[in-house]
Amino acid sequence: MKQPIRKKAVLLLEDGSVFEGFSIGKVGTSGGEICFNTGMTGYQEIYTDPSYYGQIIVNTASHIGNYGVNDEEEESDNPKIKGLVVNDFTYQYSRHTASDGLHEYLEKTNTVGITGVDTRKIVRHIRKTGAMNAIISSDIFDVDELKKELAKVPSMEALELSSIVSTEAPYELGQENTGKRIAVLDLGVKRSILKNFTTRNCHCKVFPAKTSYKEMQEWNPDGYFLSNGPGDPAVMDYAVETVKEILDNDHPVFGICLGNQILARAVGIDTFKMHHGHRGLNQPVKNLNTGLSEITSQNHGFAVKMESLKASTKAELTHLNLNDNTVEGLKLVDKPAFAVQYHPESSPGPHDSTYLFDDFIQLIKEHKS
Repeated sequence: MKQPIRKKAVLLLEDGSVFEGFSIGKVGTSGGEICFNTGMTGYQEIYTDPSYYGQIIVNTASHIGNYGVNDEEEESDNPKIKGLVVNDFTYQYSRHTASDGLHEYLEKTNTVGITGVDTRKIVRHIRKTGAMNAIISSDIFDVDELKKELAKVPSMEALELSSIVSTEAPYELGQENTGKRIAVLDLGVKRSILKNFTTRNCHCKVFPAKTSYKEMQEWNPDGYFLSNGPGDPAVMDYAVETVKEILDNDHPVFGICLGNQILARAVGIDTFKMHHGHRGLNQPVKNLNTGLSEITSQNHGFAVKMESLKASTKAELTHLNLNDNTVEGLKLVDKPAFAVQYHPESSPGPHDSTYLFDDFIQLIKEHKS
């Protein structure tokens, strides 16, 4: 497409830092918690990942938009981010399978963004000071007025968001009568996770976040999956209580990301808000069972507290982040349940950890026998 006339845009951080650039996507004002993703590719998957709900994403890759968008790369029905910050935005795209340009896509989905800013400087600032709220505007340029708007944005800490992005009604997918019925507690599940189950001949039924154990069990599943999602697990008592009931009845359980945190809290292990989180495609993780390392895709701002896990008699550490020694996986000692903090489905990212889906299916088979 022909590059549109560039309009001014402003990014204001909670600590008063101001960055001026140019508007991309929808002209408007939008606020959320600012964080950064270090992935070189996969921007569409990132923007549509429900786990990013309520956040403004800084892409550390210099060029964004150069391969357009493709409907097959959607992780949900539309972008869940509150805005995006990029260095060099590309209006022309070269991929022949692209259905549209990124700028048009952002306009259609009412996504506000800013380009032409020093993203390296912004990322270094976040790494030093920590995650904070921010606001992007291409129609309000008075900083004092923007500060008033920014003050209305809630803190991510103690914020429950899964019920907002979760499905409103249960739905099914995959082949029936395969002997692998997976009840998915949708806390913000990605489509690529469901695809990993269906390509393994699983029959999935996806339930809203606040569905009771009784209602899910009426479907008679062979195992339960706890999905990824946004928000603070410390205020998700409804999900924790449901998982407690699942565990009390000895069902096989597998969790990813937020699901890992909810599983931990269900057995009395604490979680905490990280300084600036892990978001990218190249996080090194050590599998303590095999001794092997995995390069993983990650997206989380909360994590399981290591001290609390080590003090627990109900769970043990299975995976460790090699950058900062944070918890990347755990399993319960006396229950058929395990979870990881990272994203084995990748999309985007490496496929080192897809074996975990096979491990869950094997756990279901062993439990049945």
